[in-house]
Amino acid sequence: MLALGIGLVLWGAACAGTSTEPEVGLSAPTPSLSDAKPLNVSQIRDLLAEFVDDDRQSVGVVAGVTSAEGRIVVGYGSLSANDSTQPDGDTVFEIGSVTKVFTSTLLADLVSREELGLDTPVQDLLGDEIQMPTRNGVEITLGHLATHSSGLPRLPDNFDPENPANPYADYTGEDLNAFLSSYELARNIGDAVEYSNVGYGLLGHALAQREGIDFETLVTERILKPLKMLDTAVELSPDLRERFATGHDWRLLPAANWDLPVFAGAGALRSTVNDLLTFLEANLGLHESSLLLAMELAHVPRQGDPALGMDIGLGWIVAIEDDREFVWHNGATGGYASFIGFDAEAGEGIVILSNSQLSVDNLAYRLFTRDLSE
Repeated sequence: MLALGIGLVLWGAACAGTSTEPEVGLSAPTPSLSDAKPLNVSQIRDLLAEFVDDDRQSVGVVAGVTSAEGRIVVGYGSLSANDSTQPDGDTVFEIGSVTKVFTSTLLADLVSREELGLDTPVQDLLGDEIQMPTRNGVEITLGHLATHSSGLPRLPDNFDPENPANPYADYTGEDLNAFLSSYELARNIGDAVEYSNVGYGLLGHALAQREGIDFETLVTERILKPLKMLDTAVELSPDLRERFATGHDWRLLPAANWDLPVFAGAGALRSTVNDLLTFLEANLGLHESSLLLAMELAHVPRQGDPALGMDIGLGWIVAIEDDREFVWHNGATGGYASFIGFDAEAGEGIVILSNSQLSVDNLAYRLFTRDLSE
């Protein structure tokens, strides 16, 4: 399974690569947060203990909740079987397809500055390096990539990992060129949503190429530095590597880390709960940010996905249940699972990072709906 994100777990969940993709549809009536009591540390810790100790879904997990009243960050479990240190808000995890909402925010920022349009053909950013497929004379645009409606598949048909434990590591730019130059689209562009890791890898690649820099430099300059997110990166500094939790597979055995050189925009970032709460606070407008206009642009639903029963914004998944709207994304790599989401009307955001590939979507659902142990 080559997950990165959407799988189907939250309301059911969403992302890149394995079966880690959003699941669909809230399974119970969703209470209004105006009637709900604020979360406390004890409630969250009990929920995480159930996840780790009773359900055996992770070795270590960290949950963060933010609102106008401030943050609560709770860790539980350990960094690995050989390191009993409890993870916390500064522990580093792979975030998989949660990377996609950073890539889509990059695009939204360029669009809000009128440097690009959602209707800009991807080919315009690539020059002669890559020949994009077309269908019936229609070109794939940046907006198509950002809403998973390009007609490109989840993975390229020439994806053949030498090392399944680190499946994206040996996929090169030449491989991507070969795939795009020979691929025949099976459906009309813009007609339907099909979650595509290759589409988001291409989006990050194209935006970086336009700027003449690599994806990590672009996301750092445009998003991470302005928001002072100092613990989010692709390549880890010695300090971040020292705080990097060991990943674990579905059996809770140690798993290799993933490298995504060409697919960076689809899932290469590593981060912490504290940094991702900062990102959510900017999306919620809880702190002043020059990126707010771009972020609001990214939240707008643009494509319906009947299979999910949800809408797709720029990167973000938009789910409406009763009178509440949730904007979210999930992620998974071979050893980690992630969730980031918010209820804008309630002014509440939630981040969950785990050092196992098993989904954390249900944890997020329970926090949002206050389905907690007493």
